[in-house]
Amino acid sequence: MSYAHLGAPTVFNGTGSLGGDARTENLNQWYQSGDQAFILVAACMVLLMVPGVSFLYSGLARRKSALSMLWVTMMSFSVIVFQWYFWGYSLAFSSTSNNGYIGNLNHFGLQRVLATPSIGSPLIPALLYSFYQMMFCAVTACLTVGAVAERGRVVPSMVFCFFWATLVYCPLAYWVWNANGWAFKNGVLDYAGGVPVEIGSGVSALAYSWVLGRRNEKMMMNFRPHNISLITLGTVLLWFGWLGFNGGSAFGANLRAVMACWNSCLTAMFAAMTWCLLDFRLAKKWSMVGWCSGTISGLVAATPASGFITPWASIILGVVAGVCCNFGTKIKFLIRIDDSLDVFAEHGIGGMVGLIFNAFFASGSIIGLDGVNSGAIGGFVDGHYVLIGWQIAAIVAGSAYAFVMSAIIAKIIDLIPGLKLRASEEAELLGMDDDQHGEFSYDYVEVRRDFLAWSPQREEPAHESTILIEPQHGIQEHANMARSASLADTQTEERKPASIYDNRARERSESTETTEGSQSNEKRD
Repeated sequence: MSYAHLGAPTVFNGTGSLGGDARTENLNQWYQSGDQAFILVAACMVLLMVPGVSFLYSGLARRKSALSMLWVTMMSFSVIVFQWYFWGYSLAFSSTSNNGYIGNLNHFGLQRVLATPSIGSPLIPALLYSFYQMMFCAVTACLTVGAVAERGRVVPSMVFCFFWATLVYCPLAYWVWNANGWAFKNGVLDYAGGVPVEIGSGVSALAYSWVLGRRNEKMMMNFRPHNISLITLGTVLLWFGWLGFNGGSAFGANLRAVMACWNSCLTAMFAAMTWCLLDFRLAKKWSMVGWCSGTISGLVAATPASGFITPWASIILGVVAGVCCNFGTKIKFLIRIDDSLDVFAEHGIGGMVGLIFNAFFASGSIIGLDGVNSGAIGGFVDGHYVLIGWQIAAIVAGSAYAFVMSAIIAKIIDLIPGLKLRASEEAELLGMDDDQHGEFSYDYVEVRRDFLAWSPQREEPAHESTILIEPQHGIQEHANMARSASLADTQTEERKPASIYDNRARERSESTETTEGSQSNEKRD
């Protein structure tokens, strides 16, 4: 939390460099069990955001790359769990580093992380805090790897994920949430991750997309999401998890957590309605994808602000976020960067809007609802005018750092033999599911038909029943089955008419031939 704690309910007296010794003392005695249970449940709720992002991205992609989006998001979670345990938590939240930029390895491998009060809040122990913050990093990584959609190789993206979390996410989290970070020291207000989570993911995805390059233009005709039901399912899971994301950032079962949940819902719904209205003015249709995009944009904007502002300010925030993020989807066309899933428009811009709102509408009366920070000062409404400059500084610094560092990491990985970021043009035409996984979310034949429809080698369209099989792609047993079915269909069509109309035409032809034969015989007679 980016505000000064005024003291814990009780004083921690644990001994030992590990944060207490459970063999000699009860390490639970300094914390409320209700607070610990609440944060543990909130962490599990945040975990549901990972499959939520997976379903969202899978639905937004085309069917031949749907499974690859599930894989990269879920595998990124595995990478982050290791990275966070290994050194991620220490680099972001070590209390012994005072350089203002990044932590040290004091908590390497979760050393000295037990019952010591966490650096984020004295209400919960460091062990619980580290677990909760790991979920934040995991969700941010899931959002970022969406940049690989439909053209990126999956293994290099996982290498990027590890080093990105180390060199981008951890420093950004240190800036705003660690008491020794430069942004924290200057009073920057970021409740649940406007800088490290939203700007970090949105701007980093933009940088990765820039290094990766645009998708094949020939394949972009009539592009649209392939499964809106999956998009809706992913959005609902994200919404549920986001209540743990924002509500849990109060670090206790208190009124501030309730207010954060209220503000999150208000912002999300008003952003959704705004987005739908903006889409309706152009298409004269009520878009379900528009509702999902607006909801996510509102939740993003609420992330840095929901624990600082009042409900009426959340309504205004929702409308502003819906407008800004909706028009933000046009930026990728202006700068010619193929941000295919609009990660920057929804997360980068949404996070910036929420941080700006903190500068104007953050209120000490809301911050003090946690029972710990009763003397905290908000933003413009509390007479804290200088906060506007520091909020803008955090936005600019976070955006610039995330873009430059992410681009450098991606470019270095791309130069390593065997880790080229982009798949071949043939693989892009075929689809990432077949090329990278040999498995599919949908029927293999549909994937092959898509490939044949776009294949530049074919001089004429394939027959509807013809399915060309290339043994090097896909599952061999599946390929053999498809080949057998194709041959059987071809032989059947040679024996049978294609339709009842063809059958009638054949009967008329046979009748005409019989009549002509009879007439010729009569003439000879």
